[in-house]
Amino acid sequence: MAGRLRVGVIFGGRSVEHEVSLMSARAVIGNLDPAKFEIIPVAITKEGSWITAPDPAILLQGGPGRGGLTDAVLPRLAGASAAALTGDPGARGLVPTGAPGARGLVPTGAPGRPVAPGERAFDVVFPLVHGPLGEDGTLQGLLELAGIPYVGSGVAASALGMDKALMKEVFAAKGLPMTPHRVFLRRRLREDAAGAAGEALGAMSLPLFVKPANGGSSVGVTKVKRESDLAPALVKAAAYDRKVVVEEGVDAREVECAVLGNDDPEASVVGEIVPSREFYDYEAKYIDDDSELIIPAKLTAARASEVRGLAVAAFRALDAAGMARVDFFVRRADGAVLLNEVNTIPGFTPISMYPRLWAASGIPFPDLVERLIRLALERHRDREESVRSLGA
Repeated sequence: MAGRLRVGVIFGGRSVEHEVSLMSARAVIGNLDPAKFEIIPVAITKEGSWITAPDPAILLQGGPGRGGLTDAVLPRLAGASAAALTGDPGARGLVPTGAPGARGLVPTGAPGRPVAPGERAFDVVFPLVHGPLGEDGTLQGLLELAGIPYVGSGVAASALGMDKALMKEVFAAKGLPMTPHRVFLRRRLREDAAGAAGEALGAMSLPLFVKPANGGSSVGVTKVKRESDLAPALVKAAAYDRKVVVEEGVDAREVECAVLGNDDPEASVVGEIVPSREFYDYEAKYIDDDSELIIPAKLTAARASEVRGLAVAAFRALDAAGMARVDFFVRRADGAVLLNEVNTIPGFTPISMYPRLWAASGIPFPDLVERLIRLALERHRDREESVRSLGA
């Protein structure tokens, strides 16, 4: 990578994981070598407004319990300007909103220096928008239209990785081991939550985990230990998504493995989570400091190898790219390894497992983000090789 690359770091977004996204962006930006990369920060408010600024710190406000970034605070962000990412590949970046004809002009990391018309605004984008409308293929689709290389999985893999119901269908087709589960639509739950609860109880044994199909950071998830609590848990999860997944609980250890690569992915060492609460919920992940992360996990060499192999298999099953964190259960009764889910934009906060697992595997945070950018450029070159016209 000769010269400094312009890296657009997009964060925030319109999901319940907005604050976590800001934490991830702060960590990634702090680990991008300024001698190699010119950072163009792009924040999406909770209402969906896109803004940029010369200094990332202007936009990196909020975090869990701190309100995040909203339209209401925009007038107080000195130096910030409204912008939009256009799908026009000729622009290759942001355009100021309300300024027709200004294609390709955007404030950059050097205060006051705009991008000249025709110059590429972004060399690559590092999307860090967790959850729906960012991790689910929607943002990736916009970047595809714009012809901009980006870190992470493409549209299809991102959509499958976000939708736990569809993800499980793909894993089942590949013969990957999972716990039993059922899927219910919000409309069904509004009309007959009790009937849905009875159907789930007839197919699976307590405890059950109820979660929105499209979501992350354990938001909207409930561990149900009594039959009477299942219907309310279904209704709660349906507030976050139109599909709800019910999974049979298992007495197991929770382990995670990080995957890095494109067509030849590799797996990190395996880590174990010992949650401070009933399960590894939002508070245990981001609020309190009592959860224990054990790296490497105390597994036999054979069991760890099995987890790493399944992590790569799950990554390939979705046709993921760049990065993913794969979560597993290791059943206490017999040591069986069960696949839980894949996260295509894993957390990059200082306490997140993905960067910590790679650090323990010999790739420190700054090297990790640089490698992810190289993988993004590699995947983009691969996409560009496809024939797009049958004309002469």
